[in-house]
Amino acid sequence: MSSSSESTVIALGAIHYDTIAHGAEAIRPETSTPARFHAKPGGVATNVARNLAKLGVQTKLIGTVGDDAPAQLLKAQLSDEGIKLFTVDRSGFSTGQYLALHDPDGSLKAACVDDRILSEAPVDLFADIVDRLAAISDDRTIWFLDANLPTQMLVSLASQIQTGMLMANAVSNAKSQRLTPLLSRLDCLFLNRGEAAALTGLPISTDPDETSSALVEAGLKSFVLTDGPASITVSNKGLITRLAPAKTDVTDVTGAGDALTAASLAAISKGHALEEAVTFGLKAATLTLASTGALAESLSWETLVDF
Repeated sequence: MSSSSESTVIALGAIHYDTIAHGAEAIRPETSTPARFHAKPGGVATNVARNLAKLGVQTKLIGTVGDDAPAQLLKAQLSDEGIKLFTVDRSGFSTGQYLALHDPDGSLKAACVDDRILSEAPVDLFADIVDRLAAISDDRTIWFLDANLPTQMLVSLASQIQTGMLMANAVSNAKSQRLTPLLSRLDCLFLNRGEAAALTGLPISTDPDETSSALVEAGLKSFVLTDGPASITVSNKGLITRLAPAKTDVTDVTGAGDALTAASLAAISKGHALEEAVTFGLKAATLTLASTGALAESLSWETLVDF
């Protein structure tokens, strides 16, 4: 359980119903492939919130769902996992859904997402909820935004958040640029090499040092830049640290980056500096890569400490 001296994390973003297919053989186009299917909660903000709850951090999740069966399933499961939910129900919309196809080696072959419920949402969809929570937040509160939120909503939400730390995840190459107006406002951004290329306009093959310099020039104070199994770059107010992920057998890449983000936030909430916090994030990512879906059942703060 979290102690009163630790931060509360408030996550805002996607609440999805994920269907993950693991092919018994390489996924073949234009025909069916034998596979195992798993249905789980998803969406970056949701994945981060679920990991945080397992790590004993007091967690609140703000998002939107439809008036369908997946919405009820998600609400029940997320609440049972200890997350304090603040959802806006949008009648006439389907709850966000994500479909992923994985080859036997765990690599992602293809994925589709239906996130119109959020991408087409009005700017003020969460304004009342954020106002209420901002009124009772303090400097220790960690606000976490994912780039599934539309640009103007991100800008509006950031203007409402005046106390606490503001952190974000770039989500995807296509969506990362939604965060451009917020870069100088963020206390930390979690992103991968492709997302960094989209934000900076540099080729994805650009040297990590040059990419890091471009991100600083773009206004970021601190960031965590991942590159698959290659070393991770942690930039904290101009100080660069390189960290190496552990070797592991990959079952499923789904949610590994979200686990890294969540465990890093958990460590920050417990008083660790960013560089040390990311070492906990790497441990959580390793556990997630060896699991199916975005949440490792063995995850706990004690597991990370003893890893």
